[in-house]
Amino acid sequence: VVMSVSGGAEVIMRIVGQKLTETFGQPVLIDIQSAAAGAVGAEMVAKAPPDGYTLLLGTSSAITMRPHLARNTPYDPIRDFTPIIRVGEAVLCIAANPNAPFSTVKGMVEYARKNPGKLSYGTSGVGTNHHLSAEIIRQVTGINWVHVPYKTAPQLMNDVISGQIPVSFTILATITSNVKAGKIRVLGVYNAKRYHLIPDVPTIAEEVPGYEPPPGWMGYLGPGGLPAPIVSRLNGELTRIFKDPELQARADAIGFMLTTTTPEEFAGSLKNELATVGRIVKGAGIQPE
Repeated sequence: VVMSVSGGAEVIMRIVGQKLTETFGQPVLIDIQSAAAGAVGAEMVAKAPPDGYTLLLGTSSAITMRPHLARNTPYDPIRDFTPIIRVGEAVLCIAANPNAPFSTVKGMVEYARKNPGKLSYGTSGVGTNHHLSAEIIRQVTGINWVHVPYKTAPQLMNDVISGQIPVSFTILATITSNVKAGKIRVLGVYNAKRYHLIPDVPTIAEEVPGYEPPPGWMGYLGPGGLPAPIVSRLNGELTRIFKDPELQARADAIGFMLTTTTPEEFAGSLKNELATVGRIVKGAGIQPE
């Protein structure tokens, strides 16, 4: 399995690899290839033979976002991959300094509307799903605010805590300890539904009419042309593994929501997301690099 992700999710996926080893009686090797937002790992799998022995644990960043953000993407997101199963998504959120002049997403939007060009927000970079989420808010509300891209998430969080920048779009798992310590306030999550461990925190869509979250999933894909019987077997085994209560608990601990799909559901969502991301990127005026 070539993984285009790392960090907390890596822990979960290594457990999955061990369970697949037990199921198939063959060692499942994990190869972390997260460079270029996962594109390096994705290219490796796109060029692999479609025999079921090389799989990609990919992300929306590599599959549905990069083709719109990079001039030279070395693979076609539809032709070169066979969707097997989408397995979940990290909990993404808007986090603010506790002393910011608002305590909700709705209040943040109203503040930005009354103070055009004066509210700044930080993300981990141009074209990330964090940046696209903020752009969607701008497009549906008409607010004028300033994007500040950071090179590292810790640097961004340090500046939010110190008050250098009031708002950030980030991954919940990376800020949990600071939230518990009262150094950061979570305004909302930009997943499609609330996260059950922080049920009082609303989704952005609840506070901003017309908002639709950008893709932020992880899932298993094979090379293009992977035979249907192999796809079906892998989907069935992975569905069983991801419904294991122990795995669910481990995922909760790192702020990762597990969900499973059929291959057909996964394939359909990829085509819809490619079109959606294209509209957001065009509306944001982001030029491919």
